[in-house]
Amino acid sequence: MAQEATASGTAETKELAEGAAAPGAIETTDEDRDQLAAQVVDRFTLWSGAAGLIPLPLVDVAAVGGVQLVMLRRLSEIYGVPFSENRGKSIIASLAGSVLPASTATTGAMTVGSLIKGLPGIGWTVGALTMPVFSAGATWVIGKVFIQHFASGGTLLDFNPPDYREFIKAHKEKFKARSTAGRTGPAAQNSGKGAPATGN
Repeated sequence: MAQEATASGTAETKELAEGAAAPGAIETTDEDRDQLAAQVVDRFTLWSGAAGLIPLPLVDVAAVGGVQLVMLRRLSEIYGVPFSENRGKSIIASLAGSVLPASTATTGAMTVGSLIKGLPGIGWTVGALTMPVFSAGATWVIGKVFIQHFASGGTLLDFNPPDYREFIKAHKEKFKARSTAGRTGPAAQNSGKGAPATGN
């Protein structure tokens, strides 16, 4: 099979995705599949943040939901789990509606961040600053939940959002740390490595 590097990634990544989705294709290891799934989640997290920049109130929320649904479809393909669009929509809605608000105010903040864009002037600026962050965070956490669920042998039919509350809380903190580390830059991250913490 000829390999070409593409603008969106390497041919190896593309080959792994095809191998995971196509029946009878080359088997991938669990580690390769998890790595590919993590790359998919990272890519859709960025797309979700971009969808949060849509200037129309509530249209941005619908776009983020669409991005999350496509991400769920890709993760299902990677793990060989049958995908149903209606089931996927209801799972994402239940996850956003029952688990995320139980651990954070993400859904409410997304709605407020979206609606505030309707205010003239400052409204769009505030919405443009908040909505992409909440959208990307929710998408990243949802992706990590489904990687965990599919990797443990779960399907869309046996997914139960309340079972993942603690997992979501832990990954929300990881996303916050990851976002904070990205803003401080590599120099700030490296300066703290290996240095003993002082308790003063």
